[in-house]
Amino acid sequence: MLRPTLAAMLGVTLLAGAVSQASAQDGRFAVGANIGTPGVGAELQYKLNDQFVVRGGGDWMNFDYDHTYSGVDYSAKLKTSTGGAFIDWHPGGGGFFLSGGSYFGERKARLDGRPTGPTRIGDLLFTPEQIGTIRGDVEMSKTQPFAGLGWDDTFSRNGRWGFRVLGGVSFSKKPKVDLTATDGTLAGDPTFQAELQREEDNVRDDAKGFKYFPIVQVGLNYRF
Repeated sequence: MLRPTLAAMLGVTLLAGAVSQASAQDGRFAVGANIGTPGVGAELQYKLNDQFVVRGGGDWMNFDYDHTYSGVDYSAKLKTSTGGAFIDWHPGGGGFFLSGGSYFGERKARLDGRPTGPTRIGDLLFTPEQIGTIRGDVEMSKTQPFAGLGWDDTFSRNGRWGFRVLGGVSFSKKPKVDLTATDGTLAGDPTFQAELQREEDNVRDDAKGFKYFPIVQVGLNYRF
C-alpha cells in the first residue's frame, strides 16, 4: 500500500495550519484531486492575493513496463510517492499561471532481467546460465525542483468548482543505478563482476534522460 511521504504530510499540515491562523475570508482555500504523470494526487491551495496561490500535496503511482538498457531486456516497475510545495503566479489575476516549487520523495524503477540467449554484459558475451538474473534499482533525487505553467480558474471564476491543467518538468540529479546478478554460474567471478560494473555504468548513461521528469496534470478543485 502506498503511503504519503513525510514531505507531503508536512506540506499539507503547514497549509492546514494557515487555515486556522488566517482570518476567515470566504473563498481563499481550495482542495483538489488530480491525475497525471506523477500519479494520482490530492492537494490543498491557499490564495494569498489576486495574483499568487500557494499549493501543497502528494502524488502516488505504481506502473509496470518493459524497457531495454544497454541491450538487456528488463521488466521494470516504476514507483513514485512524492509530496510537493509550490507557488503559482497568475500575472493578470486570471486563470493562466506560472508555477515554481519542488517535489520531495521517491521516484525509482526496479529492474528485473533474465537473458534467454548470449548477452553482452559490459564488453564481454556471457550465456544465460552464466549471467542468471540481473536485478537493478534506478533512483532519482529525493528533492526535485519544478517549473511549469498552466490554467487554473478556481479563484478567478464564480462558483465553488474550478478546473486546473498543468504542464512542466521536474529536475533530478543523474539517477543512481545499482545492478546485481544472482543465480548465475559466474555470480562470484571477479571478471564477470567487473563487466557487471561496466554494465551498471552503461545503464546509468542510458538512464540519464530521467533527470528530466515531464509533469502533465489535470485536476478538479473545490473552493471554500
